[in-house]
Amino acid sequence: MKTIDELLAEGVAGKRVFVRADLNVPLDGTTITDDGRIRAVLPTVAKLAEAGARVVVASHLGRPKGAPEPAFSLAPAAARLGELLGADVAFATDTVGESARATVAGLADGQVAVIENLRFNPGETSKDDAERGAFADQLAELADVYVGDGFGAVHRKHASVFDLPARLPHYAGYLIATEVGVLKKLTTDVQRPYAVVLGGAKVSDKLGVIDHLLERADRILIGGGMAYTFLKAQGHEVGSSLLQEDQIPAVQEYLRRAEEKGVEFVLPVDVVVAPAFPDLKTKAPAHPTTVAADAMPAGQMGLDNGPETNKLYASKLADAATVFWNGPMGVFEHPDFADGTRAVAQALVDSPAFSVVGGGDSAAAVRILGFDENAFGHISTGGGASLEYLEGKTLPGLAALED
Repeated sequence: MKTIDELLAEGVAGKRVFVRADLNVPLDGTTITDDGRIRAVLPTVAKLAEAGARVVVASHLGRPKGAPEPAFSLAPAAARLGELLGADVAFATDTVGESARATVAGLADGQVAVIENLRFNPGETSKDDAERGAFADQLAELADVYVGDGFGAVHRKHASVFDLPARLPHYAGYLIATEVGVLKKLTTDVQRPYAVVLGGAKVSDKLGVIDHLLERADRILIGGGMAYTFLKAQGHEVGSSLLQEDQIPAVQEYLRRAEEKGVEFVLPVDVVVAPAFPDLKTKAPAHPTTVAADAMPAGQMGLDNGPETNKLYASKLADAATVFWNGPMGVFEHPDFADGTRAVAQALVDSPAFSVVGGGDSAAAVRILGFDENAFGHISTGGGASLEYLEGKTLPGLAALED
């Protein structure tokens, strides 16, 4: 795929450059609680503006149903982008309507605009090729060149990600080039031992990546809500913990295959439990206790890895040369259940391994828990995209950037 450096070498002064970014940031009302994704696209936007392009930034935010919803407006993200750029950023209140056309037409060389949430238009996410294509045609009228830099969306076959690049000269931005380079280090010429840490709520979300990694990883560490399905598959009581009963046969098959292939599967040896899910707004004390993973009492819910598991996992990561981590170890948003996630993050900081934090909640946890982002090899902006890449899937947004 062509890169933004090739585009800059060709010259962009006066050209309208459409940058498909990922500004899908978490909001508390209109307050951005983690601006990591905005900062990630900053090098691409700043370089284009510096070179005299008229930059049109577009993104989705949340899951609106194809119509405007004020709670999902990109206005706060546009304002934050302006603060980070140190320049005014114009904001269009629609995607391809009168405001978007006027805003883009009003740009001078080196200026930046953000158009409203792409998912306010049903054509963005439509499964109908014609409807998606029609929206892509309208977006193409706003630009002369396309730059794909929204890595968090490249696994989606959406109009702005898949269809629009076919209608314009297209290039990969700095973020996508970096993300793909990092993921190649996890799939080809991997430095060993290669350890993978998987957490999060559901086993079903990770089945594909587990299947693929059984052929590649040396050890797989499991935590988070998905760990309880693994423990149940081994015959242990899991109380009222999150459980996907229908996934137990698949999990048992993975454990069998891992043993057959010599891949080490590491599960919690102790867990932190409480009678109910904690209140994440008030952060009220949840009265946790720690129990052995094979002796969970009925009526108790597993919500984090215990201290012995934290030590075990740290030891399993200490000698790794490559580590990929996706998914928190517990309900890290509550102080009573953050230690497991903190312990994994600290183990990666302490390890000499090339460590990749696979986006989503893991990336948010690293920031919320106060870790220096530079202490990790790479923090991805796309959890779902990273997982699908590691599953060996073709990602529509990357395929569209290939010539």
